[in-house]
Order: sequence, then C-alpha cells, then structure tokens
Amino acid sequence: MDGYYAWMIVATALVLMMTTPALALFYGGMSRSKSVLNMMMMSYVAMGVVGIVYVLWGWSESFSTSVAGGFFANPFELFGLKDVGWDSYIAVMFQMTFAVITAALISGAIADRVKLSSWVVFLPLWVTLSYFPIAHMVWGGGWISSHFPAQDYAGGTVVHINAGVAGGILALIIGRRASWPSEPMKPHNLPLTMIGAGLLWFGWYGFNVGSIVLGGEDEAADIQQFMTETGVTFVNTTVATMAAMLAWLLVERMLHGKASALGAASGIVAGLVAITPSCGAVNVVGAIAIGAIAGALCAYAVGLKFKFNLDDSLDVVGVHLVGGVVGTVLIGVFSTASAPGAVDGLLYGGGFASLGNQVMAALIAILWSGVFTAIIAYAIKYTIGWRVTEEAEVDGIDSDQHGESAYNLQSGLGGGSGSGSVLAKQTVSEGANA
Repeated sequence: MDGYYAWMIVATALVLMMTTPALALFYGGMSRSKSVLNMMMMSYVAMGVVGIVYVLWGWSESFSTSVAGGFFANPFELFGLKDVGWDSYIAVMFQMTFAVITAALISGAIADRVKLSSWVVFLPLWVTLSYFPIAHMVWGGGWISSHFPAQDYAGGTVVHINAGVAGGILALIIGRRASWPSEPMKPHNLPLTMIGAGLLWFGWYGFNVGSIVLGGEDEAADIQQFMTETGVTFVNTTVATMAAMLAWLLVERMLHGKASALGAASGIVAGLVAITPSCGAVNVVGAIAIGAIAGALCAYAVGLKFKFNLDDSLDVVGVHLVGGVVGTVLIGVFSTASAPGAVDGLLYGGGFASLGNQVMAALIAILWSGVFTAIIAYAIKYTIGWRVTEEAEVDGIDSDQHGESAYNLQSGLGGGSGSGSVLAKQTVSEGANA
C-alpha cells in the first residue's frame, strides 16, 4: 500500500493548498481593494492557529475515546499526538487540513469589518466547541453516527453546514458593514477570484478522493476498494461541479439577463460543496443531478441576503450552508447501493430511512454550530469587541489592521513610503474606495 500513502501525502498537500492560496485568492478577489489583504490574511492566520490547535488537542477531541455521551472525544487522551504512531501522522495531517479550511471559510461572511485580534481569539474557541465535536459525532464514532448513521463522505455536515451556519451567525451578531447595502461593494478583482476557484476545484480532488479510508487486513481487497472509490469519487466530483456551474449561469441569466464570471466561479464552488458529502454515495447521474440542483438553489439563495438584510459579505451562507444542506439531504434521494457507500436511497428502493438519517444529521449540525457559534460570538462582542472603528472601515481595513496596501499606487508617482504629492494621495484615496 505504499502507493496509497504516497497519494495521501499528495491529497493532504492539495487540501492545504485549498486554504492558501486558493481560498485566499477566491475571497481576496471578491473583496474591495482596500480590504483584500485583510481578507487573505484571515485565511493565512486560520491555517496557523487551527493547525497548531489541531495537533495539540484537535485530533484527540475528534478521534480518541468518546466522552460526554459521544458528543466529543477526550481532548487529553492524545494531547500533542501522545501515543499516536508515526504511521498515523499522515492521517492526522489530512484531517488537520479539513479543520483549517472549515474555519477559514467562515471569514468570508464577516469581511471588511473585523479586528484581526478578535478573529485570532475566535478560531481556537470555535474549532474546539463546534468543529471537533461535529467531526467526532460524524466521523469519529460519536453520537450522530451511532443514532443517525448518515453518509458524509468528505464533510457536508462537518465542513460546509458547520461553516455556513457559523458565518451566518457571526454576520448577524457582528452587524452590517458601514453603508451596506446602499453602497455597492463589488469584487475588486474577478481574475483573482476565478484563479482561486480553479485552484479550489483542483485541490478538491484531494478533499474528496483523499477521503477514502482503508485499513482492512486483506491488502488485495484494500487495493481493489481504493481503485473503485478513486474512480467513483473523481468522476462524481468533476461532473457535479460542471453541472452546478452551468445551472448557476442559467439561473443568473434568467434572473438578471447576464451570465457572469463571478457566477461561474461561485457555481464551481457550489457544486464542489454539494458533492462533498455525496461523492461516494451516488452514481454519475445522481452526481449531475445534485450538482445542478445545488447550483440553481445557491444562485437563487445568494440574493436572499438583501431581503433578510443579512450582510454575508462573500455569500458563505448562500453557497456553503445551502450547498452543504442540499448535498447532505439529497444523498437520501440519490444514494445507490452500487456506489461505495452501499446504501439505497429513495429513488433506488431504499425508502425513507436514508433520507431521514441525512435530514437529522443536517439539523443536528445546524443546531450545534448555531448555538456554540452564538455563545462565542457574544462572548467576544462584549469583551474585546469584534469591530474596527467606522473610520478604519471606511478608509480601509488593510491600512488600519496591517499598515499595508495591496496596490501601492503612490510609487509610480514618485511619492515615498511615508509621504507623497497631493495627486498621489488623491489617487490612493480613489483606489481605496474602488
């Protein structure tokens, strides 16, 4: 099985790339020019903070002995990877990258208005109280898997519903950006976003195909399982993403008369989100159906934030929560025993049993993430606070939080780093308000 371990190293690197640079580019391009560095930094900081926390107690809290009725595992049993064999280190690193990107996804909902210090405080609290418990309940033999054995191949509940709910709760509690929605806050660099979307698609093969779990005593059977699941998950991930992108563009064209580049990038992510839990549960036709349904529903859902007056800056709720729920629940409809998951859903004669399990798993993840995110969000709000000053938000969060600008427009006009002509300052001001 040397080939399997070699592949898992590659898959782990691919998933790590999904956070930086892929998600950083995707979110950074969608931000305004005066906040792009802060948006990208939130992904980089999430990688550092969550990664360290994961090897200290995250792996233990997710995959050691169940405590508290199976809602999470003992965080001290394997603290600091104590008693974890070196042959398990690849698995630890692979799961670490999932925790990292889940936390980073949340940042898109609160762009342009949050102190970096508050984000740093939020990260370890949230993964400890929300991510690790849900990972244990779904993947670590905990409460959900023992009561409602739902299929979640690579993270519909653990990753996307979890992050989507957290993003929505934070956006609600922290509040809207200054001048939103009266002031248009359009993406400042769509090529960056499209590059990010392409890298996310590429990295997602590590995310989904890398989630194959082996470890049986029959090596020949393991090799056969690996080959089968690799093909199924690779094809399903690909065609679902294609279908979602096309469905998003179709809905966008019907609603607004245009099929946009941002819509294509967002449709790609919506399809990847939806197929994440179901890539090993459905056949090719089911994957296309799930992708198309998710693309259409997410395209419609992102516009609802204006009706609900929810400033979800970069559509974390509309894409990750909605796409995660669609992908998780529709397993109960399109799942087939001929796929690696070996469970028949509603359309294949399995009745409502699978559908019920999928719905319950989604609801429990929504409830758990919502409650603990709210507790953490309010605790930070009434202690150190979340928001930068309104002046800093208007003038540019990059300058306020990092002392930097993504686009040094002064340099071409002869201005120094600490001063510049009136024309240079005016140019910088106009650029910052783009």
